Amino acid sequence: MSLDLTGRIAVVTGASRGIGYFTALELAKAGAHVIACARTVGGLEDLDDAIQAAGGQPATLVPFDLDDMDAIDRLGASIFERWGKLDILVANAGILGTISPIGHIDPKDFEKVMRINVVSTWRMIRSVEPLLKLSDAGRAVVLSSAAAHRCRPFWGAYSASKAAVEALVRTWAGEIENLSNVKVLAVDPGVTRTQMRAKAAPGEDPESIPHPREVAAVIAPLVAPAQTETGKLYVVREKAFKSFRAPE
Repeated sequence: MSLDLTGRIAVVTGASRGIGYFTALELAKAGAHVIACARTVGGLEDLDDAIQAAGGQPATLVPFDLDDMDAIDRLGASIFERWGKLDILVANAGILGTISPIGHIDPKDFEKVMRINVVSTWRMIRSVEPLLKLSDAGRAVVLSSAAAHRCRPFWGAYSASKAAVEALVRTWAGEIENLSNVKVLAVDPGVTRTQMRAKAAPGEDPESIPHPREVAAVIAPLVAPAQTETGKLYVVREKAFKSFRAPE
């Protein structure tokens, strides 16, 4: 059965390229109205062209930097004024930061990774949670990474940020599990052919790893009303849910 998101309103961050771009395109092709957020205006315009070429409705383009926390608050207010609800959040945007021994990372670089990957995610949750609760089936996906668990040497800032993101997802899902129709997942997309991956592994053959459109095709059904899992990690390469729950 094909994915049907007709009439649903979706926010996608980091939508100007990579996983965010192709996930936004998948959602739009399934009938959703996409509110596409990113810093790069040109990338957002390219996305809108691709959506309309695929038969989707024109996207709402919101160019801003996730480091602008007030802009995240304004986004939630604007969505409420125009649509009165939000059905889907795909919190995809993030940065890699510096690959370096922990003790050598410049404090400004470390703090920026935490602001963009963690603080802005919390701020987005805070901004749109009331809107998701107004949906008949609010769905949120927050992109994580295997780095949260592997904690490879020299990846300290990024690994710590993604571990924190998963903690936010677990906590948020538990808080609203019995209070609303909102379902919340973290998603590990696995190794993907993105600019971030090219920066992290410059010697790698990009043709040897999955294209972001392949990852997007797996992520898109996770925000459909029929998806009822919550508070779990979904691992794209395994196409499986992993429980976060600690023993009682």
